[in-house]
Amino acid sequence: QLQLVESGGGLVQPGGSLRLSCACSGFTLEDYAIGWFRQAPGKGREGVSCISGIDGRTKYADSVKGRFTISRDNAKNTVYLQMNALKPEDTAVYYCAAQLSCGSPLVVGSWGQGTQVTVSS
Repeated sequence: QLQLVESGGGLVQPGGSLRLSCACSGFTLEDYAIGWFRQAPGKGREGVSCISGIDGRTKYADSVKGRFTISRDNAKNTVYLQMNALKPEDTAVYYCAAQLSCGSPLVVGSWGQGTQVTVSS
């Protein structure tokens, strides 16, 4: 059974950094693309970044390019999202999900609990 567990969120000041982790089990990172998504209060869920399972290629939303970096550790079966230069508009609950490919509208399995990121002074 696929399971993805997010962690690493918290409260950070504008300009600060956080690293989110997505611990995966029930599959290997080569099997699926892993996407990071976020949902701010009163808004829909949006894609933030994705890393391909096959070749590790990465994609980013325009709003986070140059500030966020997605990576993976195959040995730990974990995907990370390094977030730098955080802005108040990055405040949201962040989720990771398995996808058949980056950009696919569907996720494999169910959504996790997410991890809250709050950027505020």
